[in-house]
Amino acid sequence: MNMLVDGEWRTDAYETTDDDGAFDRQDTTFRDRVEDDPDARFQPEAGRYHLYACRACPWAHRILVARKLLGLEDAITVDYVDPFRGEDGWQFTPEKDGCTPDTVNGSDYLREVYVAADPDATCRVTVPVLWDKQEETIVNNESEEILRMLDTEFDDVADNDVDLYPEGYQDEVDRIIDDIYEPINNGVYRCGFANSQSAYDGAVEELFDALDHWDAVLEDQRFLAGDRLTEADICLFTTLVRFDEVYHTHFMCNHKLIREYDNLWPYLRDLYQLPGVAETVNMDHITEHYYTTHPDVSPKRIVPMGPDPDFEAAHDRDELPGELPETLLPTA
Repeated sequence: MNMLVDGEWRTDAYETTDDDGAFDRQDTTFRDRVEDDPDARFQPEAGRYHLYACRACPWAHRILVARKLLGLEDAITVDYVDPFRGEDGWQFTPEKDGCTPDTVNGSDYLREVYVAADPDATCRVTVPVLWDKQEETIVNNESEEILRMLDTEFDDVADNDVDLYPEGYQDEVDRIIDDIYEPINNGVYRCGFANSQSAYDGAVEELFDALDHWDAVLEDQRFLAGDRLTEADICLFTTLVRFDEVYHTHFMCNHKLIREYDNLWPYLRDLYQLPGVAETVNMDHITEHYYTTHPDVSPKRIVPMGPDPDFEAAHDRDELPGELPETLLPTA
């Protein structure tokens, strides 16, 4: 896989699987934090920070959903790369529908942003990226940490009174995020990028065991942590919304569709129908990215025409215990 090595772009530097043929995800590199502290280097200020994202990527999508739900659209700007990622990595193609130029650094490729932050960078070039316009550097490129920062450090600049990491739920939210990451969020990739039958078999078994577990949990509660919408729901949502159209076919996760689950399917529709969330879902970008960017998995790069799930169908999940913040109540 392609990556930066000492600030130079290399197309042969990163192996995606280990010796047993199992998918091996490399750790992210930039791990600074925005903190609501007068002594912090990176402080939460409206207009100071910028996101680089891809509408196709589930990790970047987490941040786009949180930005929408928290009301941070005016405070944090965003640019979108092309969903197709070739040998040169993520590219800015503003002439393409749903994509933008790099409005902050004027880059043609996202790797140039990484080199601007660290001329000697040795790392994969991934999204999302949280950029500090004042310091002219990358703060963080780890989606889970950016999600937590947006939720806990930007209260004074957010437009919506929404708390996705509420007191009394935090230990449970952390546990759930950890529990769903390896078998589900990363699990679909472990299935799709497996290079051996045993690696695939293990990954797909763990994936559907986990989906079965959470389907059962959601029978009697509206959200993963109970009666409150939290970061954990966002982390599961961005995988589930891609599942039937991409992971089921492209990554061979074809034991079952999400639409066949009694509780996960209406739960997914419930989240999709929250105000503003549907605007963050670009299925054209999602399907183009997966089916055209992984030639080892899909060498003909043909984008399927379906199945087009009805995310707008009624879900009746609001009859379960719990309620949403007023700003997130669906409008008629």
